[in-house]
Amino acid sequence: MKAPPRLFCATPLHPGASIHLPEAPAHHVARVLRLGEGNALILFDGRGGEWRATISHVDKRGVRVTLGQHYPQETESPLQLTLLQGIASADKMDWIIQKAVELGVSAIAPLLTERTLLKLSPERAEKRSLHWRNIIISACEQCGRTRLPELHAPEPLRARLARASAGQRLVLSPKAQTPLAALPGDLGAAEILIGPEGGLAERELEEALAAGFTPVSLGPRVLRTETAGMAALAVMQGRWGDWGLQRP
Repeated sequence: MKAPPRLFCATPLHPGASIHLPEAPAHHVARVLRLGEGNALILFDGRGGEWRATISHVDKRGVRVTLGQHYPQETESPLQLTLLQGIASADKMDWIIQKAVELGVSAIAPLLTERTLLKLSPERAEKRSLHWRNIIISACEQCGRTRLPELHAPEPLRARLARASAGQRLVLSPKAQTPLAALPGDLGAAEILIGPEGGLAERELEEALAAGFTPVSLGPRVLRTETAGMAALAVMQGRWGDWGLQRP
């Protein structure tokens, strides 16, 4: 039996409530999936857990659903992991954000670096952020997450380096001598910096090291930005996160 569609609903959800779906999920239910009265849905509002729901009415004004049981399941990683990503070209950046969500990041910070190809005016940065948030929502719907990772506004790398961090700060560097998986201890929380196409400039890498970042390596081969970040996230989840290779 096919599972019901799973959708994010920004409206806070409560047991037994009858609500109109917000515009985006309502359009998806009525116009894309073409569902009607009596069809089942799974909804989540980003506060944890998910809700069983039934469509009670569909018309030109929208979609009304009745909420049923709440399932307080959690799918978040115990590793609080922030991806600091040098902004890549449009398609690559979309792919990076989608896969980072699937790999369990807690937050994504798009960074403007010396070699960033995508130029963002304030207006365009706002539009890209909205686009990236929609990608995050879609990825959460697909992969079963019940909380949305935080999306930071695009900012210059130097501004991010100057900000304090609660966890360990790592930067992927082809010159690093320490393998990422060989770091000792339990990270708990960390942020990892990945350069855009062409990598970080030498000056930027030096500034990252001066800001307390530890250089780490994924091996002798040069990886594309969209490969490097995902490989690093997978290693970190396997070593310290919800894949539990080092957990009792």
